[in-house]
Amino acid sequence: MESVDLSESNSLKMRQGEHIILRLTYISRYNTDNANGEVTRILEQARQNNERNGITGALVFNHNYFLQSIEGARPIINGLLRKLVQDERHHSLQVIECREVEQRHWNKWSMKYLIPSDENKGLALKFSTGNEFNPYLMSTNQIMMLIDTLSELQEQEEQRASQKKKPWYALG
Repeated sequence: MESVDLSESNSLKMRQGEHIILRLTYISRYNTDNANGEVTRILEQARQNNERNGITGALVFNHNYFLQSIEGARPIINGLLRKLVQDERHHSLQVIECREVEQRHWNKWSMKYLIPSDENKGLALKFSTGNEFNPYLMSTNQIMMLIDTLSELQEQEEQRASQKKKPWYALG
């Protein structure tokens, strides 16, 4: 009896497009009327919700702008987009890219938080069109290259940090 229920559940999911993975990349402006610490709360809430809903992604935030790329089942991403458009913690949301993907790019992270910093400021400007980081002035290619490069740097930094923590007697 249970296998019939699973079969029906899988059939329903297939009809609703849950087997199709979308990648949605968007930019928005941070609502400065938000209380201090709101971004930390948003990030933690996003991680919990994304993990539960099978969403992976990366978020770039610099106290003025959100730049986010998320992946998940098509109906889940569509529902999340509806919520994002209505979320008053940010405004001027623009979809940069939304497309079906064969495999996830952000499969390691329920939500990776990437911050343009003094160390990587030159990098952010390398992909920008002006002397300030403003994703509204960037092309889709520039945005995707920036997210990819920031995530690669973050991974390298995390690998170096984990290698430093290994005892001297650890094997490769």
